[in-house]
Amino acid sequence: MNKNVMPFSVIFLGLCIVLSSWIISQSLKSKQKEIGNQNDQFRYELISSQNNIILFDKQSGESWRKFILPSEGPTE
Repeated sequence: MNKNVMPFSVIFLGLCIVLSSWIISQSLKSKQKEIGNQNDQFRYELISSQNNIILFDKQSGESWRKFILPSEGPTE
């Protein structure tokens, strides 16, 4: 009787290991999606100085610059 139980217990242990690793991988994927959504919220940064306005994309590293002349725009 002991010889018949051994293969079933090995198969059961293998199924438990596969199932637990699948559950862990699914939870890690959902955490990565949550982190990705939070990073998209703060993806762009607006940097302004006296003569420049710069829009910086933190994810791709691109920046867009607009030069503003001091005599332009509202004075109030």
